Amino acid sequence: MPDQAETIDGVVTRLGEIVEQSKSQESRLGYFPALYRKVTVRVKERVEAGGYFDDDERMERLDVVFANRYLDAFADARAGVRPTASWELAFGVSGEWWPIVLQHLLLGMNAHINLDLGIAAVQTAGPSGLHALRADFDRINALLGSLVGEVMEELAWVWPPLRVVNRMLGSVDDAIVDFSMKAARDSAWAFAEELAPKDDEGRANAIARRDREVLERAGAIRHPGIIASTIAGAVRLGERGSVARIIRQLE
Repeated sequence: MPDQAETIDGVVTRLGEIVEQSKSQESRLGYFPALYRKVTVRVKERVEAGGYFDDDERMERLDVVFANRYLDAFADARAGVRPTASWELAFGVSGEWWPIVLQHLLLGMNAHINLDLGIAAVQTAGPSGLHALRADFDRINALLGSLVGEVMEELAWVWPPLRVVNRMLGSVDDAIVDFSMKAARDSAWAFAEELAPKDDEGRANAIARRDREVLERAGAIRHPGIIASTIAGAVRLGERGSVARIIRQLE
């Protein structure tokens, strides 16, 4: 069975296969694709309905190219081939007990948005068509941001005290997440603009440099400092449910 997808339906199917395999194996590798599949379904619904994106065909192409960056990295890791460093770290911590569910999700989002998204944008639109993609590029990120509230509710099932935190912080928490999403989106677009005019060798060098930068961000997510790590440790001790149940909740 091919690891790459050719259509948005193929993306949903491949992500579903990884999720089901992860549930059967009690693997934390299933956390990120469970969330990612939900985002992809939202994009698929908007493409099929029409009227949301400027160019539905181009947006499906971007979605597929973007998803294949993750699917390729996952297939490489499974085959014993090293993926990009930021994905290697995200996949590598799946066997560790201490990272909380949110850290697993953030590590996946870090590698996929901060590294893969800019690459996918250039591969989809080409150097001359990048500017025309900007509005739809922002819209697909808005869809991801719209899932924040749902994810927080799902994580509150995993760690019940989060319900109290959600009620106390409310819009403040949403504003922090929205700001972080906007920063990641703008950074990914700037990276796409950097890549667009380069030749193959220049792009390869820029991607390698960017991967090192994204890996540094991943390190900060994995080890966020003494205070944040202490809080994360307390959260981890309070997380409930098997890995498979948590994946089902994220679905």
